[in-house]
Amino acid sequence: MIFKKAVLTLIFISISLTSTALTANQTVGGKATNLVPILACVWDPIGKAGPVGQIMAEAKIHAANWGVDLSYVVYEDERIAIEEFKLGRCDAVNMLGFRAREFNSLTGSLGAIGAIPSYEAMGIVLKSLSSKKASKLMRNGEYEIFAIGPAGAIFMFTRDRTILLPGDFAGKRMAVLDDIPESAYLSKKHGITPVSSTIFNSILKFNNGSVDLTAAPAIVYEPFEMHKGLEPNGGIYEEPFLFITMQVVARWEKFPEGFAQKARDQAMREYNRFVKWLVDPEATIPEEYWIEIPKHLYDYWVEDFRQSRIELGEMGIYDSRTLKLMRKVRCKLEPENAECSAARKE
Repeated sequence: MIFKKAVLTLIFISISLTSTALTANQTVGGKATNLVPILACVWDPIGKAGPVGQIMAEAKIHAANWGVDLSYVVYEDERIAIEEFKLGRCDAVNMLGFRAREFNSLTGSLGAIGAIPSYEAMGIVLKSLSSKKASKLMRNGEYEIFAIGPAGAIFMFTRDRTILLPGDFAGKRMAVLDDIPESAYLSKKHGITPVSSTIFNSILKFNNGSVDLTAAPAIVYEPFEMHKGLEPNGGIYEEPFLFITMQVVARWEKFPEGFAQKARDQAMREYNRFVKWLVDPEATIPEEYWIEIPKHLYDYWVEDFRQSRIELGEMGIYDSRTLKLMRKVRCKLEPENAECSAARKE
């Protein structure tokens, strides 16, 4: 399938996080005791032909050793996997961070536009949220976030590389996801014409000229042949405008005491390995496609994103606690930033 290579890394991380979250139990004398039956809904858009089979087969062995009797069902559609989980037909499910917002607004707001400037910043944020001190915040009602990992820097692909300011997007057609409430806000703010799309067909629409703009991680460039959409006058903005996460949501009561924290700790131990898988594909993009926005203009983007986050936070779309945490991390890494001394802070 055309997207197989593109999603392999992303889904490997996703399923690895799922298996991590489901195999963090204890052993007694090296032998599993009191096996807890767990059914996971596993999202892999490639289906059973993807990496899910091998990864979960290995996870099942570890799970048995660590006290969990693990079984799983594979879904090619992330939304269906989530719906099955919500209906109680499985005990855990993996999903992109923005979809986790309905289960936990704190972690679901990690993908706020422009809020995380680098993988270094993301690592600090995730370490804080995955710590034992933050464990109470990971639980919301019957749900708990069992693992959070990086799913990639998201870059803006444009068919017109002369655009250097947010205001110049007016009138342009952009692929957007229907179920992301900030999409409507940002489209209206910048006069963009939103074109309803799925994660994968947004790239196809960009290549055939149906849209002028789309957002995507670097891993899709080569397998999706995105040079077709970039020629003759397009490019990719060098600075990612957001970073997304992959999260595992589970019903905490189904699992042994202390299980969730061990899973979050293990996911953080894997952080650097996951980042390497995501960063390496950026080197495959030819240098001529990257668009470097001059510093004096990029400051406009930074401030525009900041104002958008503040407004989206006031609207209740982003969790103010998450916005505050990410601001603190940004100002820790770059204390000279204007936002760090601004009167109106996130």
